[in-house]
Amino acid sequence: MEWRDQGILLAVRPHGESAAIIEVFTPDHGRHAGVVRGGTGRRMAPVLQPGAQLDLAWRARLEDHLGAYQVELIKSRAAEALSDPLALSGLSAVCALLSFTLPEREAHGALYARTEALLDALGATRWAQAYLRWELALLDEMGFGLDLGQCAVTGRTDGLKYISPKTGKAVTAEGAGTYAHRLLPLAASLETPDASDLADGFLVTGHFLAHHLSPSLGERPLPAARQRFVDRALR
Repeated sequence: MEWRDQGILLAVRPHGESAAIIEVFTPDHGRHAGVVRGGTGRRMAPVLQPGAQLDLAWRARLEDHLGAYQVELIKSRAAEALSDPLALSGLSAVCALLSFTLPEREAHGALYARTEALLDALGATRWAQAYLRWELALLDEMGFGLDLGQCAVTGRTDGLKYISPKTGKAVTAEGAGTYAHRLLPLAASLETPDASDLADGFLVTGHFLAHHLSPSLGERPLPAARQRFVDRALR
């Protein structure tokens, strides 16, 4: 069994004396692990940094085996982000969330394309806003997308002010009534957020990541890298 693809390196861990097990996100094979022989050695260790864009050749005797990778570096994003603490923190958050969230060996081509574009823009102006939109896309891809088109109570499409923490649907002030204090804030422009909207936006995505997505994965806590990035972005 073998295939060739490109992918984003999500995680690396030592294996045996000199090998490493890597986890990559590819457009056609999803989140996929495999062994890199000599992966902790002097030549390969600088290549195998989270966020790196890799050319990958995977081979195994049987499809369900862990298999082995041959890798070539296309782009090293961690090296580019070292001088920018916010970019490096964001890179870590993206890789950690994908490793935490994605089912193994299940293709998510649209999310892959969006992730690659996000990481290629590391350090750009308004990158934190782009990251927030990426979290919304991640929730949607995993089946927990928000429904912000109209009020869940009144059916109105204007005056939307809140989000139900249970259903992810928008609510107007009129529809919220006395329950407004129990609802999440709907940023004025969640899809195209300004800096002033980031706190409310991260509050919303964080709630659905922690209280909807995470329980579906066995109640594992969200990766700490996500909160570290949010804290840095909001400073």
